[in-house]
Amino acid sequence: MKRFTLRTGIRWKITLAIASVGALTAVALSLVVHSAARVSMLESAREVQLDRVQFISRTAEAGRKPQMGAKLNDPELPAVLREKARSGRRGTFIQDNPRGLPEVWAAVPLGNGQVLSLNSPFRESANMLRDLDRALVVGSLAVVIGGSALGVLIGGQISRRLRKAAAAAQRVAHGDPEVRVRDAVGGVVRDETDDLARAVDAMADALQQRLEAERRVTADIAHELRTPVTGLLTAAELLPPGRPTELVRDRAQALRALVEDVLEVARLDSASERAELQEVALGEFVSRRVSSLMPEASVRIVADEIVSTDPRRLERILGNLLANAARYGRAPVQVDVEGRVVRIRDHGPGFPEALLREGPSRFRTGSTDRAGVGHGLGLTIAEGQARVLGARLTFRNVAAPGGFVREGAAAAGAVAVLWLPEHAPTATGSFPIVPRTD
Repeated sequence: MKRFTLRTGIRWKITLAIASVGALTAVALSLVVHSAARVSMLESAREVQLDRVQFISRTAEAGRKPQMGAKLNDPELPAVLREKARSGRRGTFIQDNPRGLPEVWAAVPLGNGQVLSLNSPFRESANMLRDLDRALVVGSLAVVIGGSALGVLIGGQISRRLRKAAAAAQRVAHGDPEVRVRDAVGGVVRDETDDLARAVDAMADALQQRLEAERRVTADIAHELRTPVTGLLTAAELLPPGRPTELVRDRAQALRALVEDVLEVARLDSASERAELQEVALGEFVSRRVSSLMPEASVRIVADEIVSTDPRRLERILGNLLANAARYGRAPVQVDVEGRVVRIRDHGPGFPEALLREGPSRFRTGSTDRAGVGHGLGLTIAEGQARVLGARLTFRNVAAPGGFVREGAAAAGAVAVLWLPEHAPTATGSFPIVPRTD
């Protein structure tokens, strides 16, 4: 069962984290401030109410009628406060009202045994409390919005640095030895991104040194094999005619071809090869080369175009693709030219799944259903030569009639597609910058 994954950028993760922390902090502080303010206002209302009832009690003891709404022996006086006043003590009480404002009571005992009480709603303080709550809500929103903006800025900077590092790492992975991730990241602030960039650069340098050492060893071995293989071929020519002699000559020729292919792969891996460009009519060029390399193959020119490329390298690519189709595929072999695109299709069992996933690999000849012979260098050389031309070489299988191309399913043929670039590489192997016209 496929597991669902949600992909988000680090910018939004940081923004969400800062906004969440800011919101929780603002809510907690708002609750604390609201609670403290309410308690303080209630205490102040108690004191004011008690001062009022004490002032009124002086006139009431003198025989005057209570003023300011005070009452003697009010039946609505809370029982707790009544008992406290009858015991000779003064006091206050907050009576909660679920349907309205709470009421503040104050009561004092009089000398004649009566109880004087005064009550009033918690109105002015409640209005101040509501204003305070509105201010706290506005402040909390401002904190969340400001924290989100700060998160976007901080997360955006980190995200940009990581994207630059990823882009530079991809260029390194594609074989650009001059790229350094630390230089691509840039910036004045030093953080973990710089540590990551330095680690990637160190890993790339180590891999480059190892690959260069392996390339040198391969080239040296192939170069040293040239002399004994040439001597072997010369000695084979001196053998008397016969079947054993033919077998020796055939294997010696195969060994010589293998040595030359290994040397070519080593040169291509060194990234020192440069194309010698010429203007050629692609359709006519492909037709002539295919007729000489594989006369039985059919060529269809859908659209011809003049391209700037290296004819020798292009012929090498065509020869290897046709040889691969002849060795591992089945007739008929069809070559189509459409503008700058060349397609070569056979009707064999198709390319192996490993090649479609990972691309050509040296000394891997594919699965047994494609004959399982050869050294696996033909497509590797073709891809390397295409890279020198600035072209792209892709591989796919053709589905059987009424079916779909899927892993493990039988194919109705293999298709290799060469995509020549619109702008040829320069003498340094790079591509010219062409300004956009739109």
